[in-house]
Amino acid sequence: MSPMSPMSSPAPSPASSLTAARRSRELAELAAGEQVDVLVVGLGATGAGAALDAASRGLSVAAIDAHDLAFGTSRWSSKLIHGGLRYLASGQLDVAYESAVERGVLMERTAPHLVRAQPFVLPLTPLVSRGQAALAWSGFRAGDALRLSARTARATLPAPRRLSAVETRHLAPALRTAGLRGGLLSWDGQLADDARLVTAIARTAAAHGARVLTRVRAVSLGGSGALVRDELTGAEHTIRARAVVNASGVWAGGLVDGVRLRPSRGTHLVLRSDGLGGLPAGLHIPVPGESNRFVLVLPQGDGRVYVGLTDEPVDGAVPDVPEVPETDIGFLLDVLGTALDVPVHRGDVVGAFAGLRPLLDTSADGSGSTADISRRHAVLTSAEGVVTVVGGKLTTYRRMAQDAVDAAVAARGLGAGPCRTTSLPLVGAAAPHVLTGLQAPRRLVQRYGTEAPAVHALGAADPALREPVVPGHPVTRAELVWAVRHEGALDTGDLLDRRTRVGLVPADRETALKAAEEALAGA
Repeated sequence: MSPMSPMSSPAPSPASSLTAARRSRELAELAAGEQVDVLVVGLGATGAGAALDAASRGLSVAAIDAHDLAFGTSRWSSKLIHGGLRYLASGQLDVAYESAVERGVLMERTAPHLVRAQPFVLPLTPLVSRGQAALAWSGFRAGDALRLSARTARATLPAPRRLSAVETRHLAPALRTAGLRGGLLSWDGQLADDARLVTAIARTAAAHGARVLTRVRAVSLGGSGALVRDELTGAEHTIRARAVVNASGVWAGGLVDGVRLRPSRGTHLVLRSDGLGGLPAGLHIPVPGESNRFVLVLPQGDGRVYVGLTDEPVDGAVPDVPEVPETDIGFLLDVLGTALDVPVHRGDVVGAFAGLRPLLDTSADGSGSTADISRRHAVLTSAEGVVTVVGGKLTTYRRMAQDAVDAAVAARGLGAGPCRTTSLPLVGAAAPHVLTGLQAPRRLVQRYGTEAPAVHALGAADPALREPVVPGHPVTRAELVWAVRHEGALDTGDLLDRRTRVGLVPADRETALKAAEEALAGA
């Protein structure tokens, strides 16, 4: 059997492995005065994407974050790769088209192991008028036309269609039958996990030579670098760079003057899937009284279901981890109650999370609704030459990163090759027929791609690593060890809250804490 056979279990490339030792070595090199072409601040999806974009063009790169990979907004999304239907409905045709193109890039070229087609049912309940149903159906048809214009294959995303009441109940058994006259079936891209996408982007950047450094805080930025602090030791250093990209999301305005943001809070609930009777498909539940707003019910395949999301403005200081107000929880439960047969109570909510969208405020007084602020991204260059990228959304991270690096290259006259990231596979990516031939559980393949056999092999070599970290939850001890050895996890929060999502349910997090500590000590 050849080393590249899909049935083999190759070890990951050392070039892509992020470790504590690598972090220390590379930070010391920068602290000694080595200059890089590009310094990227922020390691969410956009920042990690900018690091990959720049490194793959042949530039030397350092990318830092005060916390961890995907610590901010990039781990609090709906885990969807949207095709832009919402933006099409609001007349933002360019944003909708860009979203559809980037969805196709992820699903067919760069991350087919992490993004798959997800069916959604919009139930036609008595609260959905025939006019609203006709409008929604027109929107789904327009979304399919958008897929076609973006050249995403029909095999990747099936066509929308109408459902009978029986078909609707089959795909969504939890729905109330009284007055149900059918449903509308549509498809979109679903991520195995948003934080895993960021980890894959960052590791791919590292494989191209980028220095990816977590727990390194930018104290101040300038056009020629940054004063940074190692959050593990407290030592301060200067990182010298020919160009600086500020991709710190909702915190961007705190590092560069003149960037005015209006953060918007998007809240999700976490429910146990057995309480909803199993969900083969996700749900679009219309918000009563609004024509183009839905609550999404998102089955995760791990015994959990996410329900979201809100769109509420956030004023004041930006917290590291946003809190979920009871008003958001009540709103989402109320909308759920309009469609489900069995009511979901407050006690059924086993977890909740909220993310802050870094929306660029272009209004005169900052008083408009955040739901009405455009999701277009913006690239701004300060008088000192710092390039800041804000706005946008997870789906379009790659294009945002490309535009930011283009601006940095132009502003500083860097000698760089063309952007390559539209066709550059992320760590673990492979064609569908290769992924299906891997000797590893399907769940691991959907999270680790071609590295799944190597993760699985850890458990084969040590039966203790096959044990789940929480009874009834699929994450095993082997995944924690893998995260320490190859994915840059430095503490229990990295392991439970980002490399895996065990921590979304506080009770599960408490149960798994000992396993995480043992993985850090023994890896």
